[in-house]
This record gives sequence, C-alpha cells and structure tokens, in this order.
Amino acid sequence: MDEEINATSGEYGNIKISDGVVSIIAGIAATEIDGVAGMSGGMVNGITEMLGRKNLSKGVKVEVGDKESAIDLYIIVEYGAKIPEVAWKVQENVKKAVETMTGLKVVEVNIHIQGVNFAKEEKEDDDRPQKSD
Repeated sequence: MDEEINATSGEYGNIKISDGVVSIIAGIAATEIDGVAGMSGGMVNGITEMLGRKNLSKGVKVEVGDKESAIDLYIIVEYGAKIPEVAWKVQENVKKAVETMTGLKVVEVNIHIQGVNFAKEEKEDDDRPQKSD
C-alpha cells in the first residue's frame, strides 16, 4: 500500500502525494535517457530481471520526508554505453522531474547498475550474412 509522503497545507486544505507517484515519475525519467535499457526488478535465478514499461516503479525505491526525498534506481544499461555518463544524466533527469512535478526537494538520486543489455550486439550479429557450407 502506498504511503502518503508529501503533505502540503494550503489555503484550501492538504495535498498528499503517494510514494508510488514519485516512483513512477522517477522510473519514467530514468528510462528517457539514452543508454538505459530498462529498470531492474532484482535477481531471478541469478539473472537480472528487466521490467517493461508497466512496472517502472518496481526498480525504484523512494524515501521521503515532509519536504525532501532520496531515490534509489536499479537500472540495466545498454552494452557500449558509458556507465558514469549515463548514471549522471539519469540523476539529473530524475531530480529535475521529481522536483518539478511534486515540489519535493530531491537530496539524493542513487544509481545501482544491475546489469548490461546485450540485445543490440546480438541483433547486429544476426544481421551479418551467414556462411553457407
């Protein structure tokens, strides 16, 4: 069940944003970055599970106070991507999106690289002409 994480008292009442909303915003913002293959749902039988678009919040852990938040993202990167550069861009994009949409101050965006997606390399190998015997 989602916790109510942000309560803002205004002239007409309170505004409360659930942690699930922040998780989805962060997940979408992370997958917008080139080099991010997807979000990770953890390890399944020793293999990292990559989540589809419908499960973006599963690869996100959010800790929120009244006005600040810390976000942990578990991502899978594309083979060949510069991991530090991708992680930095994800941090910037997630911070900007969450702060703009919720009004929370994001104090941390921690990136956990859970795996590397080799799909593009395998596809390129499949496109090469095959030798016939």
